[in-house]
Amino acid sequence: MIVKRGTAIGPIGAHVSVAGGTHTSGPRAKAIRADAVQIFTKNANQWRERLVDKAEARAFKAARKAANVRFACSHDSYLINLASPDAVLRARSLTSFIAELERSKALGLDAVVSHPGNYMDDRERGLARNAEAITAALTQVRGKFRLLIEGTAGAGTALGGTFEELAQLRALMAPAIRKRVGVCLDTCHLYVAGYDLVGDYDAVWTRFDDIVGLELLGCLHLNDTQSRLGSKLDRHEVIGKGILGRATFQRIMTDPRLAHIPKLIETPKGEDEVSNDRRAISLLRRLSSY
Repeated sequence: MIVKRGTAIGPIGAHVSVAGGTHTSGPRAKAIRADAVQIFTKNANQWRERLVDKAEARAFKAARKAANVRFACSHDSYLINLASPDAVLRARSLTSFIAELERSKALGLDAVVSHPGNYMDDRERGLARNAEAITAALTQVRGKFRLLIEGTAGAGTALGGTFEELAQLRALMAPAIRKRVGVCLDTCHLYVAGYDLVGDYDAVWTRFDDIVGLELLGCLHLNDTQSRLGSKLDRHEVIGKGILGRATFQRIMTDPRLAHIPKLIETPKGEDEVSNDRRAISLLRRLSSY
């Protein structure tokens, strides 16, 4: 089962820097020949928040249009943990998450990608806390963007390492909010979480469709991996140079079920991020035509 020639392929791109301002993501996308981008709307390793004013929003949207970027999303801060049992950390996380949604709305982004967080005490209670916080945040911040919960490698107390947890988390959200929530899957995370994209490719996607639903897949992070199947070690590798290999990415790029899904790389950039990202995106496009 492969994509028929002439079938429209979804946007392909990378996580790009916004050093110098969010508007710089447009020229960076153009430099790597991407029509999709993922960005941080603030420093992902700091709690300090910021606002997006009208001038910044106009500049970002103009740069996106000039670069022909068809899909743009943000990834929220690595510090956010909406599943935490610590009241202070959870409150701070919710404040930061709401601020992320507000910035993404102001920039006109298509989606916000968010990790489900770490439960620390009890898995079921962690899922409930996360769902409650997301419901509160999306109730407060309305917009056209979609929230995409990212599947994780499942290490330690991290939530979202199984399709069942992703489905359960979404089901726990208020019905009015749930329709605005989808899923982002990462090929590295999938493999190290135990989903064998190399040896049992079709079964992985059939299981995802049965448990979560392919219609909820809003974005794919395409990353090769340095880590073995089921290891739960999140170690990204350049596409085609890791355990997944070119053959797996060729299957993804020619899979009609995934043809329209925006695809973003988060692979090591090395010393020349423009050339390396451009090379990886070019490879993915070539694989899609096989």
